[in-house]
Amino acid sequence: MTIDSDLSHPELLQRLQRLAACAVKRYGLPDDVIVELFNVSENTTFRVEDGATGRKWALRVHRQGYHSKAAIASELAWIVALRRDGVATTPVPVAGLDGELIQVVSIDGLASPRHVVLSQWESGAEPARTDIEGFEMLGATAARMHAHVRRWQRPSWFERHTWDFETSLGHRPHWGRWQNGMGMTSDALEAFTETVAVLGDRLQRFGKSPSQFNLVHGDMRLANLLMDNGHVKVIDFDDCGFSWLLYDCATTVSFFEHAPEVPDLLEAWVRGYRRIGELSVEEEGEIATFVMLRRLLLVAWIGSHSETELAQSMGASYTQASIRLCERYLSRFGQAIHSSAAVKTIRPARA
Repeated sequence: MTIDSDLSHPELLQRLQRLAACAVKRYGLPDDVIVELFNVSENTTFRVEDGATGRKWALRVHRQGYHSKAAIASELAWIVALRRDGVATTPVPVAGLDGELIQVVSIDGLASPRHVVLSQWESGAEPARTDIEGFEMLGATAARMHAHVRRWQRPSWFERHTWDFETSLGHRPHWGRWQNGMGMTSDALEAFTETVAVLGDRLQRFGKSPSQFNLVHGDMRLANLLMDNGHVKVIDFDDCGFSWLLYDCATTVSFFEHAPEVPDLLEAWVRGYRRIGELSVEEEGEIATFVMLRRLLLVAWIGSHSETELAQSMGASYTQASIRLCERYLSRFGQAIHSSAAVKTIRPARA
């Protein structure tokens, strides 16, 4: 029997295309809807369009073994709660004909069934990297979401990944070992090893109190945000889980952490955050730690997802450009570790 790991990437995508075509029948959509591959990352997303009416949906086929059905249901529960409570505009999941939001679909040629979720298509455009006002809006949006998780009563069965040091850069990494990043050289290995040690020390001192470490989106990069008539929409919660709240700030500059505009963008994010919540000066100074954590985590992701277009577009040059970022980070933090008492916590949002 053929197992999924035996398939080439093009072969796998062809079979997932067939699975998506089967999956749309679970929702009572018109028989002639167009199902087109839209994005491949952790999951495979298809755009579904009704040519007669122009209505569109996003169909996400979940990656084998990445999340359990309970974890996917947990993601959907938070998405629904955020929208229902007026906190953020999030995708609207669509139930199948059987009333279930999560469909389990199988086809010949794939070793196991896949979890599939359909959502209404959200209009809007990805924010520009130079949009200072937009980044202020992103900061305010994150503050509202962080305030929400403090008061939201999660279901008893709620289950999501934890994104801490061990599961990011340590011995139990969700996205593979950073040491296996594309184009890893001896210079990169030396710089990254020292940086990871400093990150581990600083994060341990920073702590994991509920006011610092809680449920986060976990991937608020620009590709997962939509600007629509001056309004921010948040999509793709596939990496949501438990991490430091400031990690949401770091993810906004994913894949271009080295760009010259990043300091101004992060300052704008902080201004927006402080319009809704409170952020201490000490915490603001630690944002660089979370940006560095995210950068090296993405080095690991690129290495373990080398078949995707995004990973290939970053490639070895992303690893090499990270060396300079490590050197800059180490020059600032290598010998200067805040005491845990000096780091104040993010306080609840203002009423």
